[in-house]
Amino acid sequence: MTRIKRGDIARKRRAKVRLFTSGFRGAHSRLTRTITQERIKALISADRDRDRKKRDFRRLWISRINAVIRENPKKVYSSYSYFLYNLYKSRLLINRKILAQIAILSRNCLYMISNEIIK
Repeated sequence: MTRIKRGDIARKRRAKVRLFTSGFRGAHSRLTRTITQERIKALISADRDRDRKKRDFRRLWISRINAVIRENPKKVYSSYSYFLYNLYKSRLLINRKILAQIAILSRNCLYMISNEIIK
């Protein structure tokens, strides 16, 4: 049987993987075995952190709404949880992202929503 030289194919495959880790430092961007390990690690971290990002944003929205609700001059609601409970009880379904944007951009609008719940 004739000898098959596959250096060109292997080099192309490794170069393709190397493009993924071009921003890494040291051996993590040079050595093939380390590159593959770092690539797997990076993809796992990216997958995990997409869920974590959603979780973090939800916490941010909740803390923003809570801060605005607590500094309401009329002190209609003392806390975020009580506000949201009454919001759902009165069937005004607004998600937390929109409520947080309303709280930041126009607090008076959020106060109007809270007054509407009371009525």
